Amino acid sequence: QVHLVESGGGLAQTGGSLRLSCAASGGTFSNYVIAWFRQRPGEERDFVAVIDWHSNPHYADAGKGRFTISRDNLKNTVYLQMNSLKPEDTALYYCAADVVYARDSPGGYDYWGQGTQVTVSS
Repeated sequence: QVHLVESGGGLAQTGGSLRLSCAASGGTFSNYVIAWFRQRPGEERDFVAVIDWHSNPHYADAGKGRFTISRDNLKNTVYLQMNSLKPEDTALYYCAADVVYARDSPGGYDYWGQGTQVTVSS
């Protein structure tokens, strides 16, 4: 069973950048597909990006060209570099893990972190 902890959230201005981290423990990290989701108050959890076992990324349209997901298997950490931030990027960001590639389906991930808040001011 893997335990996930997100960090790196905070307040940014429109056009600014943040780098989120998802640190994993308790499992063989390289066996897991890691995804980022985000959730705004009163809304469903939306897919942001995913990286598979071979570091192949896939992005939701909202983040293409602005977000970059990467993984460091030696540090058991996945990163989400977010550039050109917009106010609509404001949300609670979660990382999720599973040994099966569920891509953009929240229900396909068994393990979740507690989330890190990202707030983008206009």
